[in-house]
This record gives sequence, C-alpha cells and structure tokens, in this order.
Amino acid sequence: MPLAAGISSSSRHYSRKPAPLKHASHAETPLSSRSWGPYKDAMTLSEQVGAGAARIGVRLGAVRLALLALLLGAFGTSLSGIFVKLSELPPTATGFHRLFLSAPVLWLWLRWERPRLPEYRAPSSWRDYFHLTLAGSCYGINTALWCWCMKFTSVANGQLIVSISPICVALAAFIFFGERMGAVFFLGLAMTLAGVALLMGQSSTLGGGHLLGDLLAVTGAFFWSLYLLAIQRLRRRFSTATIMTWTAVVSSILLLAGSAAAGEQLVPTTLAGWAVVLGLALVSQVAGQSLITYGIRQLPVSFTAVALLIQPFYAALVAWATLGEAPTLMQLIGGIIILGGIVLARPQRTGAPRLCA
Repeated sequence: MPLAAGISSSSRHYSRKPAPLKHASHAETPLSSRSWGPYKDAMTLSEQVGAGAARIGVRLGAVRLALLALLLGAFGTSLSGIFVKLSELPPTATGFHRLFLSAPVLWLWLRWERPRLPEYRAPSSWRDYFHLTLAGSCYGINTALWCWCMKFTSVANGQLIVSISPICVALAAFIFFGERMGAVFFLGLAMTLAGVALLMGQSSTLGGGHLLGDLLAVTGAFFWSLYLLAIQRLRRRFSTATIMTWTAVVSSILLLAGSAAAGEQLVPTTLAGWAVVLGLALVSQVAGQSLITYGIRQLPVSFTAVALLIQPFYAALVAWATLGEAPTLMQLIGGIIILGGIVLARPQRTGAPRLCA
C-alpha cells in the first residue's frame, strides 16, 4: 500500500531511528527566502504603508521647520520700518544700503554652500538669469517704495496697507499656479485681516496727509506679491543663498541708480547712522528675508503671504519692549485673532505631499 511503502522508505533512510524535529531558525533562514504563506502579501503591504508613513512624517517635519523659519523671518523683516524711520539717509539710499551691505555676507554664504549642497544647481541659462533678475527687480522696487512710504506715512499705515498682499497672492497663485484654497483657508485669511485691522486700526489714519505714502505702500504691496510668487518657484531650482545673493545684487544696482538720479546722500555721517543701516542689512535682510526665502519652498505661497501678516503683531511687541508703548486691549485681541487666523489657514496634512518640490 502507498502508506506502508512510504513508512518503510522513511525507516530505511533514517536507520530505523525517529526523525528529529528540526525547527527552522530565523538566523539560519534569511527573511527574504522565508515562505510566509498567506501572510506574505500582508507583510509586503505593511512594509509599504510603513515606508509611506515614514516619508510623510519626514515631509511634515520639513513643513513645520519651514513654518518656524517663516515666522522667525517675519520678526526680522518687521523691524525694517523702525530702521528706516531711524535712518539719517534718504529713503532710496537707505534701501540701497540694506541690499548692498547684505551682498558680501550672502556671497560668502553662497560660496560656502556650493560644494556642500550639490543638489542645488547654479544658474546656467539665459532663462535662469532672466528669472533671478526679474525677482530681484521686483524686490528692489518694493524696497524703494517701502522706504519712501515710511517718509510720507506712519509705520502703522504701511503695515496695514501691506496686509492686502495675501489677497493678490492667493488670486495669482490660483490663476497661474493652480493652488487650490478651501473655505478654511479663506476663513483664516479673513480672521487674519480682521486681526490686523484691530491691531493697527487705532494708530492708522488712511488718506488725508498720508495719501501719497499710502499709495506708495499699495504699489509696494503689489511688487511684494510678485516677489513672493517668483521666489516660491525659484526655490524649486535654486538654494536660498543663490536667490538672496542675486536679489541683493540686482536690487542694490537699481536702488543705487535711483538714489544717484535723485541726488541723495549715500554715505551716513555718524556712527549711529552706520549702525542703523548695518542693522537693517543684517537683521531684516540677511536674517529675516533669508529665513522667509528658505521657508517658502515647503509652503504654499498663498499661506506664506497670510503668515507674514504676523509682522504688525511683532512690531507692536517691539514697540512695547523698547519704547514702553503698552498695547491696548483691542490690540491684544487683534494679535490673538491674527495668530488664530494663521493657524486656521495653515497647510492641512492631507495636502502636505503635494508641496514636494
């Protein structure tokens, strides 16, 4: 019979001794060669889900880091209005020193990073040079208009008017880049704008004697929106140092030409005057604007414009700390509403992978 034959054959093979029970050892059998039977597909799916979760976790960490850089950079740039007010130089000359004095520091940074970050390429085609020059020109015009508006209007007016830029940026991002903003984003934008109005409304007086300065601030907000849209795309190809160095060089050339054409004084005459323009260059440009440029790569440009509306809140805190100007209850409420609006408008987790550049 087949069963008996099988038993007899096994007995002869093992010399009539019971066959030892041999357990498979994990150390002896490689994981890739094991047969998991019905669990094989499940384990493969589990590994795929785990790898995907790890990638999303890394991505969300990058987004949080970018948001932190953006908020810290906004603090540095929020001080620019105070530096301009304190400067002994005319507006265009002040803006020139902001870019000119920052250029050597940014160039040294660029030279240091080139061999260490090979994933970012250097500009090599006429298209690269054109895009970088266009972005730098928008920033230079914005800087000149901002410095001039500070001479004809208040810091509060300037900050309040610049708050219209997120509307322009969101509209342009939707039309040209296809960024989709849901109802939650627009609710956060509305909250942030309302907070800015509460924070700055008591100290701002639009129109009247400030009309020229207000118009300059509106025009500057337009060019600032164009600059944000430009660098958000440029950051997908170039490093922060590359964009910032090109921005400083192109903008300083434009501002130098404008200042010379206006016959402005170019050199500070006192130590305090040099300290002001140096602080403007290092704090607002090298530190503040570089952090914003770094963060914008990982974030939607529409949200970036909203998050930068925290600048008036920073300015109020600095005035409180340095000048003893304690904020009123309405200003405190406005600041809280601004923070709430930024949190509400932040990129949602489901949209994080789409932000990969």
